[in-house]
Amino acid sequence: MRIKPEFMLHQVGNEYIVMHDGSTNVDFSRIINLNGSAAYLWKRFRNEAFDADVLADALTERYEVTREQARRDAEAFIQSLRQCGILCETES
Repeated sequence: MRIKPEFMLHQVGNEYIVMHDGSTNVDFSRIINLNGSAAYLWKRFRNEAFDADVLADALTERYEVTREQARRDAEAFIQSLRQCGILCETES
């Protein structure tokens, strides 16, 4: 899966928010804000395909976290993006 290119991460102060670029209609009530580790994942994998295992690997490399916790966090990150329609599930 990949992050859809029409969604952009913006930092406002210490907050990270994902916004649509405005090229198509979007339901802004479903846009999310990201914590620091989620923003790290977004930046690192913005233009790459990923799955929960790849994200978990990145989290364990950067943070002092168990593999199990990293996997849960990666799955939660993916689920949040999926619920907001931010993921492209197939390669194009």
